[in-house]
Amino acid sequence: MHFGLTEEQRMIVDTTRAFVETELYPHEALVERSGHLPMELIRELQKKAMEAGLYAANMPEEVGGAGLDTLSWLLYERELGRTNYALHWTCVARPSNILLAGTPEQREKYLMPCIRGETWDCLAMTEPGAGSDLRGMSASARQDGEDWILNGTKHFISHADVAGFTIAFLATGEEDTPRGKKKKITAFFVDKGTKGFTVRDGYRNVSHRGYTNSVLEFDDCRVPARNILGEVHKGFDVANDWLGATRLQVAATSIGRAQRALDHALTYAAERKQFGQQIGKFQGVSFKLADMALELKAAELLTYEAAWKFDEGSVTDGDMAMAKLKATEALAMIADEAIQIHGGMGLMDELPLERIWRDARVERIWEGTSEIQRHIISRERLRSVGG
Repeated sequence: MHFGLTEEQRMIVDTTRAFVETELYPHEALVERSGHLPMELIRELQKKAMEAGLYAANMPEEVGGAGLDTLSWLLYERELGRTNYALHWTCVARPSNILLAGTPEQREKYLMPCIRGETWDCLAMTEPGAGSDLRGMSASARQDGEDWILNGTKHFISHADVAGFTIAFLATGEEDTPRGKKKKITAFFVDKGTKGFTVRDGYRNVSHRGYTNSVLEFDDCRVPARNILGEVHKGFDVANDWLGATRLQVAATSIGRAQRALDHALTYAAERKQFGQQIGKFQGVSFKLADMALELKAAELLTYEAAWKFDEGSVTDGDMAMAKLKATEALAMIADEAIQIHGGMGLMDELPLERIWRDARVERIWEGTSEIQRHIISRERLRSVGG
């Protein structure tokens, strides 16, 4: 097994890191203090990202992306993850892979404008009464001739305020299972501006300032059958086929932020002196640094192994759950310890540590909570022995 990066991968890392440090870091304070990312700044940074070849780099070459393998893509995500989430997600957008599941007509209408930077997509699954239990969703769609009528509410929908459309997952029936009745789910493209579709401001969030969430309301919203993504009642199938790697994306961006926090802690521990010596030489600090480095390395190895297995076709849900779980929990630990090493200064907004610490909290919730990841891992292990 070879652990080194190829020349191309090193170039991806260097290019992305340079862009993040030069073009995105300077705007972090603005976004953090205002909680707002101005559209004129988005357009300016979009243009620079496109010129650098970084925009929509997760997409295949045949649709205008960079055609990165999974490991290269996660190395790119790691570097983007170092900065404010709103800056890297909106200005260096990566359209959702699920758009590739569309028909040629759907790709042309929805995917290509995202790749060109003309709009953004958003996914609508979570509801006030259905988070981890998505099969318990109450938002529904019923067929009416050649159309479907959508009703219900979604919330915590990321960047829906700037998105030109949503991919909404709604209940379209029920089926009997060994555990009782479960909802059948269908995915629909819904264009912003469609009658009966309203995007409302969401909640103020302690994590990822500037990266907004919205409440989506469907009130007898009529969409044509051609707006169905995949097949009727097969919404979870298309999601599982195309969204599995999002957990690896969360892992990679978490690793990037954890590395930035650790770098700050190492520099401070080497420069700060107390009682006549560098604080990094005190066991109380040096052991923290060792544990932080150990957790980060473990998260990296789990994530990169899952990426390699993804391209080999052998990755399992458990592999991706382990990567997501370890990386997000390592980030929380490293951010907390970095602040402890800095003392009171770590909580001041002159440094990015308090932001990294706040931002770390949501990573253990979205894209599947830590408890759900542990459930996936244990279920897979039990099944391997017939349990």
